[in-house]
Amino acid sequence: MSPNSIEELLTLCEKIAGHSLAELAASANIAMAKDLRSNKGWVGQLIEWHLGATAGSRPEQDFKHLGIELKTIPIDQHGKVLETTFVCSAPILNTSKLTWENSNVRNKLSKVLWVPVQGERNVPLSERVVGNGFLWSANAQQDFLLAADWNEIMEKIALGKIESISARDGQVMQLRPKAANGRCLTDAFGEAGALIKVRPRGFYLKKPFTQSIINQNFDL
Repeated sequence: MSPNSIEELLTLCEKIAGHSLAELAASANIAMAKDLRSNKGWVGQLIEWHLGATAGSRPEQDFKHLGIELKTIPIDQHGKVLETTFVCSAPILNTSKLTWENSNVRNKLSKVLWVPVQGERNVPLSERVVGNGFLWSANAQQDFLLAADWNEIMEKIALGKIESISARDGQVMQLRPKAANGRCLTDAFGEAGALIKVRPRGFYLKKPFTQSIINQNFDL
């Protein structure tokens, strides 16, 4: 059942905060994953179930009717962010009419419900606890940095330089291969203007950026 208001959504967040993944899986009648290597999106899907997210794998916000995107973020006991955060797949062809303002990245990040989840590898997956979810929107400085990175990356893609983009590019956001394995390929333009085969790419928020969001919310 999808929440009808932001208040309802935040109430659902309060209900799952403090519970272990095993408890949440049991109450949802979802089989507990053995590990995250072979079940990469399992934690996110479990949280989506409890909060009533509707987007699934569609390229839209998880709570489209509320204009909110859901992002789980693994942190340790001290609030340290442990991984980069996937935002969405990157467009590689037909990019000429795209701008930061109409991009899927900006749409996804316009309002985010962050749900921290305990992520230390020495803690069994079943015992990891869900933290307090909170809403976030980029301030002017954050939006400026995100836009700058998006424009720089998309310009390189348009110029056929996709293979030269590394995870080091971008101040707060990076472009990385996003595929189950190296055999999954898609078309892109190479520097000579001809089509080449590359691995699909995704936009990811870098850890220092999401760490600043966590610090800002929890006064760390």
